[in-house]
Amino acid sequence: MPQLIFFALVGLAAYAGYRKFVREAERVTAKARRARQEAATGSMGTLVEDPETGEYRLAKD
Repeated sequence: MPQLIFFALVGLAAYAGYRKFVREAERVTAKARRARQEAATGSMGTLVEDPETGEYRLAKD
């Protein structure tokens, strides 16, 4: 029984690590895609709209 609990905990930790890795990879990929698009268009940054005020500001990475 202790082996089952141990392997369940190891599996849970592996799954959590995998999810964190995927989230980080998506963030880095999106940042690289924005940088590539900014370089192609010659812009100085990406604007995002603030939903509360309606103002546009530079995206924070």
